[in-house]
Amino acid sequence: MTTLLTGGTGFVGSAVARELLDARHELRVLVRPGRPRDNLDGLDVEIVEGDLRDPASLARALKGCRALFHVAADYRLWVRDPEELERVNVGGTENLLSAALKEGVERIVYTSSVATLAAFTDGRLADESTPVSLADMVGAYKRSKFLAEERVRARVARDGAPVVIVCPSAPVGPRDIKPTPTGLMILDAARGRIPAYVDTGLNVVHVADVARGHRLAYERGRIGERYILGGTNLSLKELLRGVAEEAGRHPPHVRLPRRPLYPVAWIDEFWARRTGREPRVTLDALRMARKKMYYSSEKAQKELGYQARPWREAVADALEWFAGRGWLDHPSRSVQRSL
Repeated sequence: MTTLLTGGTGFVGSAVARELLDARHELRVLVRPGRPRDNLDGLDVEIVEGDLRDPASLARALKGCRALFHVAADYRLWVRDPEELERVNVGGTENLLSAALKEGVERIVYTSSVATLAAFTDGRLADESTPVSLADMVGAYKRSKFLAEERVRARVARDGAPVVIVCPSAPVGPRDIKPTPTGLMILDAARGRIPAYVDTGLNVVHVADVARGHRLAYERGRIGERYILGGTNLSLKELLRGVAEEAGRHPPHVRLPRRPLYPVAWIDEFWARRTGREPRVTLDALRMARKKMYYSSEKAQKELGYQARPWREAVADALEWFAGRGWLDHPSRSVQRSL
């Protein structure tokens, strides 16, 4: 059985690729021309070039496929042109679904995000059924993923698209090649470059558990349903402390109020627009930090048999991989223990 995977060169996608190969899928990976393929090195996959914005290339990539895992997304919390995100995340998803239905693909797993779900300021847990609307989405990335998921659900209802939706939380682990915003924060913390924190929280999960959740959703998920693939709910202070301990650093002790940081973020974004570099502090990130992104994976646990390992394993594996690429000034404790 041939399975098409999008996003296989990326962080989550490369973990999904390994999971599917272990499950004996004959794997075809859609790769944009010129995209680095380091995360696929050594894997027995068929690579086809294409672009989510090019329907003809998607039709070619899906030829003869019975299964589809759509993991690819433009994951940036700041962009000069927000429409770039919608063209890939919304329009690209529509293009891919249309091509998959035309080809007669029998089963599709679509990678959404907990970014499309509700979050609360008081730390309550949200789940797949917690009410949320487009007005609750902060920033272009969240908005694009929310709209994309709405399109997917509409295709299920209107056209009978055989889609199961998964919503990973904040994946952490090896092969975060970009790195992602969460991975960059962990890397900076391990380098001792985060001296303070704000009062917020997130759900951290090992990327390998997210990948296994994708396979379980394919094998056991109900069509039209969505499943949170999460791990441990942590305050930012707890996460940074854990990273510091693993890296042999002193954890940050200074808690910063958000309000005074808004002018800093505005200036940083102003210079980012002029220079083209990504800002380190963004207005949307500060707005998102008002809420704690805490989630329950109970539905995935009950229906899929999904489980997540301790979050410190994810941090240790991420730091070991970063150290192996020479991105850390000195090896983390996990690396030292293996020497």
